[in-house]
Amino acid sequence: MADILLSVHNLHKSFGTRQAVTAVSFELFKGQTLGLLGPNGAGKSTTVSMVCGLLKPDQGEVRVGGQLVGQGNNTAKQMMGLVPQDLALYEDLSARENLKIFGALYGLKGAELKTRCAQVLDLVQLTDRLADKPATFSGGMKRRLNIAAALMHNPQLLILDEPTVGIDPQSRNAIFDSLEALKRQGCSLIYTSHYMEEVERLADHIVIIDHGQVIANESPAALYERLPAHAALRLTPAQRLSDATLQLLRQQPGVSEVTMDGEDLLIALGSADQAQDVLLWLTQQGCRAAQFSTARTSLEAIFLTLTGRSLRDA
Repeated sequence: MADILLSVHNLHKSFGTRQAVTAVSFELFKGQTLGLLGPNGAGKSTTVSMVCGLLKPDQGEVRVGGQLVGQGNNTAKQMMGLVPQDLALYEDLSARENLKIFGALYGLKGAELKTRCAQVLDLVQLTDRLADKPATFSGGMKRRLNIAAALMHNPQLLILDEPTVGIDPQSRNAIFDSLEALKRQGCSLIYTSHYMEEVERLADHIVIIDHGQVIANESPAALYERLPAHAALRLTPAQRLSDATLQLLRQQPGVSEVTMDGEDLLIALGSADQAQDVLLWLTQQGCRAAQFSTARTSLEAIFLTLTGRSLRDA
């Protein structure tokens, strides 16, 4: 069995009378990628802050490589790298100069610092822009340099908080390639995102937090199996369905969830055998499908089933 790199045990945190996190526990194994999900205000960011040692828990503990995070222990923190959602770069210094500063903060110098700069720039595909300033970079390039900065001290655990916000598909794919390369090298990852397809691609294990508590802590396969929906029907309707029709669709036998994915309608089913009956019912309602296909139930549908469909603003 793989060794446990990160152990999060019974974390509690409150702010005044508001209980932000209650009894959050999970583990991360060496070389594993953990997708950390939760609606706005669910306690996800508070949990990440406690894992990183940026916020002291009221109760519970975090250990990295057996070392306790906090209490002045820098050994555990040096094993982690954090890629924050807000960019942490010096815009008027070159990419290489940015990395030298971050490397120096961890005691790197001389040939070791130079070598590490070259390695991380190559990993994030920015070697040809090492002398250019981030002020001249696209949003995706800045995100990749942000990741490189967090990797300068060669951490065993990399924590990424919404690393693909506001970037183009090409940059997003380049980030995925870099993270998958890191995983092959044995680095463990915690990946938070509101883009479910990203977590589906990267995560070996998924933790979902809602109302400050863990409501799911398992592999993607186990997460799919614990819910009634095991198949899905994806349609592109020729005309938009009314809210009343969508509500009736959710009540049809075998239908466990109905969500919109852009222009497409994604219908979660108990089994693939029920697709024909659902298509027949839609035809009877006057819904003509421009195209359709069968698929596995999406992580988004599972997420909404567990956390609810109500809008979360904070």
